[in-house]
Formats: sequence, C-alpha cells, structure tokens
Amino acid sequence: MQTNFTEAQMADPKIERANEILRSCVHCGFCTATCPTYQVLGDELDSPRGRIYLIKDMLENNRVPDEKTVKHIDRCLSCLACMTTCPSGVHYMHLVDHAREYIEENYNRPLFDRVMRAVLAQILPFEKRFRFAMRGAQLAKPFTGIMPAKIRNMVEFAPAKLPPPSLNDRPQVFAAMGKRIKRVALMTGCAQKALDTDINDATIRLLRRHGCEVVVANGAGCCGALTHHMGKSKQSHVTAAKNIKAWMAEVNGDGLDAIVINTSGCGTTVKDYGHMFRNDGLAKEAAIVADLAQDISEVMIDLKLVVTEPKNLRVAYHSACSLQHGQQIKFHPKTLLKQAGFSVVEPKDPHLCCGSAGTYNLMQPEISKQLKDLKVTNLEAVTPDIIAAGNIGCMMQIGSGTAIPVVHTVELLDWATGGPKPPKLVS
Repeated sequence: MQTNFTEAQMADPKIERANEILRSCVHCGFCTATCPTYQVLGDELDSPRGRIYLIKDMLENNRVPDEKTVKHIDRCLSCLACMTTCPSGVHYMHLVDHAREYIEENYNRPLFDRVMRAVLAQILPFEKRFRFAMRGAQLAKPFTGIMPAKIRNMVEFAPAKLPPPSLNDRPQVFAAMGKRIKRVALMTGCAQKALDTDINDATIRLLRRHGCEVVVANGAGCCGALTHHMGKSKQSHVTAAKNIKAWMAEVNGDGLDAIVINTSGCGTTVKDYGHMFRNDGLAKEAAIVADLAQDISEVMIDLKLVVTEPKNLRVAYHSACSLQHGQQIKFHPKTLLKQAGFSVVEPKDPHLCCGSAGTYNLMQPEISKQLKDLKVTNLEAVTPDIIAAGNIGCMMQIGSGTAIPVVHTVELLDWATGGPKPPKLVS
C-alpha cells in the first residue's frame, strides 16, 4: 500500500511504525474471510482491510476522527484472526492499537460513552473495585428491564455468585514438590481473581506438582490490556510498568525461568511489552519480561505432563483468539488434554471469536451476542461433556449461553495429575 506521510510525521515513532505496517498491506482481502465482524455484518469497513483504509486516511491527514471511522474501529474485536490469515505479515494489532490511542486523544465521544469507558477503566483492572461493582450489579439485576441496553448488559454480565478471595493470590512463594526444576512467577491478573479463583489455585498446584517453585510477585497486577485496547495508553503503561518492575525484582533476585500466564489475553499483551516500551526508559527490562512470558500450556509442554488418573471425558476445546492468533499457540492445550486422557473435539469454525474480547461484550453487546450464539451453537453441536478454554473472558461469555460446564484447561490438567475435581464439574 502506498503511503504519503510527511517527513515531519515520520519523526513520530508511532507514525513510523504505522507507515511500516500500512506499506506491507497488498489489499488482497484474505483477512475478510476470517474476520468475525465482517462475517456477521458483511460491511467492508467492518473488515481489517476496510479499517486499514480508514486508519490510513485518518493518520495521513492528521484528521480529527469522525463518527463513521470511530464506529468501525470500535467494532473491531482485536481477535487478530486477520494476522493469522494475512500472507503479507501485516501487523494489524499494532496498527489498530495506535488508531485507538489516536481516537482517544482526538475524538470527543458522546457523554454516555465517555462516562462508561472511564468507569470501566477505573473498575475492571482493580480486583477489589471489580468485586464491589459485581456485588452492586447483582443487587441491580431485578431492575434490568428499565435500564439502557449497555447498562443492562453490564449488569447481566455479573455472575450469580462470586468466590471469596483466594489466599494464593497474595504475594508469596510456593515451594516445588520434590526436586525444583524451574522457578516461575505466576501472573494472577485482575478480573480473574474476582470471577474465578479456581484457575490460579489449579495452576499453582499443577506447577508445584511438576517441580516448579511458584512466585506471586509483590506489586504485580493487571497486565494493562483492558485499558490498552480502549486507547488509554497512559493508564495501561502505568499498570504494565508496575508488572515489569515487580517481575524484574524477582529476575534480579533469585531469578526466573518463566513468567507463567493463564489468561491468554494477558499473555498476548505481556509478550508485547517489548514493543509497548521500545521508546521508554524501561525498554530493556520490558524486553526481558516479554521474552520470559509463557502461557501455562507452553510451560507444561516443556515440563512434560505426569498423568496419574486419565480422564475419559469428551472435551470441546475452545481456542481463545488471544491464544491461537495473538500468541500463535494452536496445539499445546489440545495435546496436553489428550495426554491427560480426554477425548478432545473442536467445534465448527474454531478460528472465530466468541465475542468476549475484553470489554467488547460490554461495549458492543449486539454484535457480541451474535458471535456468542454462533460459538455456543457450534460447541454444543459436538455434544461434549465439558467445554475447555484458556481465557477467563471466553469462559464467562460461553458459560452465559450454555448449561454445559465451562472450565479452564489448567483445571482439567490439574485434575488428571492428582488435583481435585474442578468445582464446576461437581454435581
């Protein structure tokens, strides 16, 4: 794609990167075949190729974003299926992230949208605030009929019951069982600690059982993805910087072999810290952290799963977009589940997003619901006993549309290697 940025514009590292990405696009349209929003809406501007045209025009002309441009960019899930499909290696993720930041800085959203986005940015990344908000939403559920659509969707998102905080999520060190093979830091996350404490608990047990000393680093928290994808880069960088400093303290102390992440959306973001901080004083440390970041499935493949009690159950595996497209991890979870004795099946169109996508199900409820219904239909069609996924957002989204138990992959691996039966499977 030909671009026409001025010399002055190219002095900006963000524009320089955008130009690089734009020039790699050859207009082929392969991305439209796997884009969930294009499949649902059928509008070229709701495809990666269409959004690239809009972003190019906006950035080249230093244009104040208009309502049309914002609408189509807001509709992007950041599922990154386009990056898997693209034969030219267009790094759409960096481009759309830049576009969102540009919109956040230059577009005056309607008051309701501004307030809602600000509230979400100040609640979701903070576990205690999130728990408080979820309890408020639980109390508000009887009144959803008189609420605006977006508010109603946020209230309905709240689970019927929240688990109590897990003591395992506090900063501490868990000794390896038997000979220590690795010393790893576990990213405990933010919303996950409020919504499903079983995931981190199972991860710690699984890692310890396979010879890992597990560190929950003091000062580590939200990865920054939720605010980053809203274009609030200053806020996301503050959050990410805290993680970098917390984990580097461990690297420079007793050392780390890996930073283990069990929420794939977080994994995609942490692995991109090197890029996010490339022009920052933390560039070197950010690159180290990004290189150490591994999904739990990558770590377990390396450690070799020791199965003590194979499980003969039919598992439908949902591959989270941030895992299969963002991190390009396609086979490890399925391989591990098969090693654990499960019969693993995949639904039709496994590359398509479930519609969760961070805050997308809250910001774009209509499109999100269409994608959820499609995903649930395809998952139920393979008649599984259990649905497994590697991302809390996907689990919540899919779980709200089916009676089939939805659990994290790590919970099943923990169970098959000597851990307790996942609570969601206990009748």
